[in-house]
Amino acid sequence: MPERFVIEGGRPLKGEVEIKGYKNAAGGVLAASLLCTEDCIIDGLPLVSDVLGLLKILEKMGSRIEWLAKRRIKINNSNVDPQKLDFEEVQKSRISVLLIGPFLSRFKNFRFPHPGGDRIGLRPISTHLISLKDLGAQISRKEEFYDFKAKKILGKEVVLKEFSVTATENLMLAAVLAQGKTIIKIAACEPQVQDTGKFLKEMGAKIEGLGTNQISIEGVKKLRGVEHKIIPDPLEAGTFIIASAITGGVSKIKNVNREHLVSFLDKLEEIGVKFKQGSDNSLLVSKSENFQSVKVQALPFPGFPTDLIPPLIPLLTQAQGRSIIHDPLYENRLNFTQELRKMGADIELVDPHRVFIFGKTRLQGSRIESWDIRAGASLIIAGLAAKGKTIIENISQIDRGYERIEERLQQLGADIKRIKN
Repeated sequence: MPERFVIEGGRPLKGEVEIKGYKNAAGGVLAASLLCTEDCIIDGLPLVSDVLGLLKILEKMGSRIEWLAKRRIKINNSNVDPQKLDFEEVQKSRISVLLIGPFLSRFKNFRFPHPGGDRIGLRPISTHLISLKDLGAQISRKEEFYDFKAKKILGKEVVLKEFSVTATENLMLAAVLAQGKTIIKIAACEPQVQDTGKFLKEMGAKIEGLGTNQISIEGVKKLRGVEHKIIPDPLEAGTFIIASAITGGVSKIKNVNREHLVSFLDKLEEIGVKFKQGSDNSLLVSKSENFQSVKVQALPFPGFPTDLIPPLIPLLTQAQGRSIIHDPLYENRLNFTQELRKMGADIELVDPHRVFIFGKTRLQGSRIESWDIRAGASLIIAGLAAKGKTIIENISQIDRGYERIEERLQQLGADIKRIKN
């Protein structure tokens, strides 16, 4: 049954909240576990629908998954059969695209549907396909399905067509068991790429250059089972930091890796958000006011993350002057701002990649709809700051990337409820 969030805004957030594991890193690590036939133990899994959906896909293919604790599993992929792939489930989530690399490495012959995900613009997998062909894959497309074949995966120098996170991960996953050496140039170096690479190295892969734009992989014959903990979610951390700041709250955000948020935190300081580092990987947000307008452009890591552009926009409605947002990556990323305009935000969509935000404006509660994960987070933040009641529809999109976000906001004193329609 569809659900909605109902928010009564105007309450400063106060208290502590702990950041969960990173959904995007969990996707890469779970996909990497397919490359070994021994038990792997994965800890810190976020219980979000995208990750739970991926686990369902793996189980239907024959993965044996045992829950050792609330966010800790033991997984064995010795009997996985790609012929049992659930196409419908794959098309619900973008992270399922990461199954292509290990499938190609291990099974050599399989069919795969075009993956799903957020409605933030065209998200073709052409970069994946071109790069995997460089390693020896034969790929043909029939309507919404791809047929993959590969007699051998051979190491080679590959230059990506763009800084694609998932294409970088898929190449890594395909190359670790390949014959010879693979060099990936124009590689993405986002935290989830590094975490997937770290997991592969723990399993026995030979990888150099993680965190840089050139990754070298020397193929090995076999990988072993290991134990690994998923990194904390920098996007969730950023969301809670902004939510505290916009409400004038005083909050302790626990389990934050500041190295994954350097550009984001620098921009918050420029805006006027007050925070400091705690002694236990926490970030302490103080009461902040008198926000200043800024210019922000989304860039590959370590630049400002595209997924934190939407949560930042409500904060900029409370800043003095004109802020400019530029996201060159996705042409529909900023379309959701029309929902913020229903709340009184003064926002001008200049073109598909740029918006002007004029502040300071008073936000008023309204009935609005979540378009995707990060747009949904943006609307929650706006609702927390607005006067009166905000109703957010289509919150299943938010559940794909945030674990029971309403319960954790309630811990901070927010008046937010999940209601069945």
